[in-house]
Amino acid sequence: MPTYTFTAMDAKGKEQSGTVEAESQSAALAAIREQQMFPTRVEEAGTAKKGGVGKSKAAPAKKASGGGGSKNIEIRLPSFLQRVKSKQLMTYTRQLATLINAGLPLMRGLQVILKQEKHPLLVRATTDVVESVQSGSTFAEALGQHPRIFNRLYVNMVKAGEVGGVMDVVLERLAEFMEKAQRIRNKVVSAMVYPIVVLCMAIGIVTFLMIVIIPKFEAIFDDLLGEGGLPGLTQAVMNASDMIANRSVPLIIGIGIFVVLIKLAGKTAYGGYIVDWTKLHLPLFGVLLSKTAIARFTRTLGTLMTSGVPLLQALNIVRDTAGNEVIARAVNGIHDAVKEGENIAPPIQASGVFPPMVVSMVEVGEETGELPEMLMKIADNYDDEVDNTVAGLTSVIEPLLIVFLALVVGTIVIALFLPLVSIIGEIGQ
Repeated sequence: MPTYTFTAMDAKGKEQSGTVEAESQSAALAAIREQQMFPTRVEEAGTAKKGGVGKSKAAPAKKASGGGGSKNIEIRLPSFLQRVKSKQLMTYTRQLATLINAGLPLMRGLQVILKQEKHPLLVRATTDVVESVQSGSTFAEALGQHPRIFNRLYVNMVKAGEVGGVMDVVLERLAEFMEKAQRIRNKVVSAMVYPIVVLCMAIGIVTFLMIVIIPKFEAIFDDLLGEGGLPGLTQAVMNASDMIANRSVPLIIGIGIFVVLIKLAGKTAYGGYIVDWTKLHLPLFGVLLSKTAIARFTRTLGTLMTSGVPLLQALNIVRDTAGNEVIARAVNGIHDAVKEGENIAPPIQASGVFPPMVVSMVEVGEETGELPEMLMKIADNYDDEVDNTVAGLTSVIEPLLIVFLALVVGTIVIALFLPLVSIIGEIGQ
């Protein structure tokens, strides 16, 4: 049985190398993965070795010299393993909250998570966090060393949980926050699946007509009408067909350049504001995006304040995690006004971004001393409105797309029949 030398990452994210006996390369890969390791390099050795899978920290194995030549294969971790999805982080957070709530110390909880976690980035990050905490850092400081996984919202809520001694409660709130955000995102995506499929079908049908059918009619009309010319509608359809059939490459390149320019402009402060303002004022979708942004703002601020984060610090975090430049600028104005000693309701109203209902509920929350709870109620209310808006959009978009497809196809058919009417008239005369 052939022997394979390998290099792999273990559960702690450290590089390991060794050997394994297997009937084939795929069997060797399976055997390595059974050891809870992610292989990055496997090569067939020239001589057999006993002993199974080694775990010594050695350099990557070299090609063995000997009888049958060696085969090298490079294995890279799949791209989806290179980032932590929100659902994976949500599960990670809820598991840690459950362990701490059950009475386990933080370090013991992290070690339990480390044994069962399979995502390489989370494994590596948790290992670093454990080492940092053992070296004297706080849990929040250790998490802050991995900003790609744990954002400012996450780190600051954990910091508040450490100060208040309610780490399990804070982690539970974080998990609930991510669950609700993911639920809204999933509803929007699932509601858009059918309209997108219909739109793609419409584009495919129109493209087929323009590229295949219309050019054949154009040749027929040229033969029958000669110098007579085509009706205006027919000529416009023929010109559109010619553009799609013969000039599609420059058209696609132009659209691509336009999209890239919009993306680049969106990364600047002013350009990002214009792009986000346009999104919030789009027909049909603008209302949905606006309600989603308000729900995110109120839920994030309410979650931070409920967890014990001071209002000014919470507003800074909300501004950095808003995901919309219009909302971020409004929050920045609210922060400056509150810093000067104002209540939070007047600057929210002055921003012009939030509807009167939000302003009134925030004002009531301030007067009753229950602002965090009121913010969470606003978020729940807007989550329900987002659900209703998504359902309404779906019911509106579907018939609109069908009517649009019927108009386009009907226009093409009429444009093709107009010359036929002229031809039949001439034949009758």
